[in-house]
Amino acid sequence: MKSFRLLRKCKSITSCKPHKSAIGDDRAIVNGFRRYSSASLSGKLQWSYAQGPGKTPLLGTTIGHLLQQQAETQPDKTAVVFTASGDRLSFSELLDKADQLAAGLLSLGVKKGDRVGVWGPNTIEWVIAQYATARAGIIQANINPQYRPEEVEFTLNKVGCKVLIAAEEFKGQNYYEMLFHLVPELANTKSAHIQSHLLPELKHIIMMGNKSHMGTINFNDIMKAGTTKDRTEIQNLQNRLQFDEPINIQFTSGTTGNPKGVTLSHHNIVNNSYFVAQRLNYHTNKTPICIPVPLYHCFGMVLGSLCTVTAGATCVYPSSTFDAGKTLKAAAQERCTSMYGVPTMFIDMLNHHDFDSFDLSSLYTGVMAGSPCPIETLKQVISRMNMDRVTVCYGMTEASPVTHQSFPTDPAEKRVATVGKPHSHVECKVIAENGEICPIGTPGELCTRGYNTMLYYWDEPTKTKEAISLDRWYHTGDIAQMDEDGFCKIVGRIKDMIIRGGENVYPTEIEQLIYKHPKVKDVQVVGVPDERLGEEICAWIQVKENQSISEEEIKSYCKEKLARYKVPKYISIVTEFPLTVTGKVQKYKIQEIATEALGLKHVTPK
Repeated sequence: MKSFRLLRKCKSITSCKPHKSAIGDDRAIVNGFRRYSSASLSGKLQWSYAQGPGKTPLLGTTIGHLLQQQAETQPDKTAVVFTASGDRLSFSELLDKADQLAAGLLSLGVKKGDRVGVWGPNTIEWVIAQYATARAGIIQANINPQYRPEEVEFTLNKVGCKVLIAAEEFKGQNYYEMLFHLVPELANTKSAHIQSHLLPELKHIIMMGNKSHMGTINFNDIMKAGTTKDRTEIQNLQNRLQFDEPINIQFTSGTTGNPKGVTLSHHNIVNNSYFVAQRLNYHTNKTPICIPVPLYHCFGMVLGSLCTVTAGATCVYPSSTFDAGKTLKAAAQERCTSMYGVPTMFIDMLNHHDFDSFDLSSLYTGVMAGSPCPIETLKQVISRMNMDRVTVCYGMTEASPVTHQSFPTDPAEKRVATVGKPHSHVECKVIAENGEICPIGTPGELCTRGYNTMLYYWDEPTKTKEAISLDRWYHTGDIAQMDEDGFCKIVGRIKDMIIRGGENVYPTEIEQLIYKHPKVKDVQVVGVPDERLGEEICAWIQVKENQSISEEEIKSYCKEKLARYKVPKYISIVTEFPLTVTGKVQKYKIQEIATEALGLKHVTPK
């Protein structure tokens, strides 16, 4: 059983033990929920266990089959749009280009089960590569476009990539120069067949774009390299590929060590995409989805791109990397009905200086996910962006990724204050440190189980066993509370929880309060070392444009609404937060910077 970190003093969690009357025969399973048998008629939960509805069956198919079905049923419908570059593909064109690339990969000697890395921001080539690898049964390894050479070296070697498909550049980083640093043998490679001492498994590098680079293959050339025989082989493969086979590797953030390769099957990600789309009613409405989130991440690839084949949706990508203005322009221009984003993206869009000039009247739904969603931000998304049926999703890469999602018809207060209920065919429970299920309303670690649980961490059997118990429960590391209706609220990360003088402090609670201040644009709360109390509370605050605020003003505001021990001791007014490429705030970096800036680096908590 995975143990809690930092929870030795957590009374509210460690004391969460079942009442004697709930043990043994007094427990019941009614309509998928564990309840006291005496309370089953009320329809309310007593214990923190719930499962999503299972009326709609799981899909037993592969990504390649779904693409072919869409191309056959609606060949001329637009499948993908890249507004910045002007690229558009219909379903039939997407299938044709995917099979062209798949055949080209076969011509290089890549076969089913081999790994191909894809390294770059959102481009038409990325989407083609996603479906080409799926059609060929090749496992695509998503590589973060922000990775530096050492990180690329680690990921390519970790999963043994035979081919790397790379963009030309990203945010001023020249990918070929970085690759030349790793593979100097490119200078002596005339046949584009690599023999690298640092990357022994890597045999070919395919570069996107129109330029030629020494020792590599141009993307346009590999699209023409496959023979008729190769194309026939791709078509014949479709009935041999199995939906339980691995098809995608996504790397975790690696904030406490090297990234782990989360290995996912067709079944994992096809069904996760399908049930996200079902909950958003994509199957009953024409749906152009505006997708500013990165494709390399589960959010962009599964909730976004795969909806092309699981729901027949048109996926609109505003730019290679997030730009608030370009996203708003794309949503208006393409008459998108759904908008995706992490909270920081929505905050930037809502605060864009030309926000009111964009016609967003076509929007009505979407997804906010990736990190805790400020309640006030969600309210503004509903009121100012016309997204009255927006939903919140919660999950993690290891769960393909979504485990919880609100329904568009859920009461507004539930949609803004919780992450909804478990997804279809997914179970969840909240447990105490001793592994026992908590009573309703009591914080504990959230665990999930279902079709969406990853296969394994690539070549990491020990870490896989630590994350997934023998009974297939995945331990999320998040602190959650479940209410009597099965709605789940994420209180915070176990590792983010602050223990101040023995009191448990959840940063999310403080953030939600400070965010309501009319001058505050965004806020992040972390714990920093304190010699007497163990930890103290530090708040980093971004102020709205043309506004100013003092440290004392924030502290006075908090003192009026929070218990004294929850009031931040340290306040920093900042212009930006350290972010990942997906827009997630890197709290551990805030903690490191704040600790050093406050001169607390060498303080050892008692």
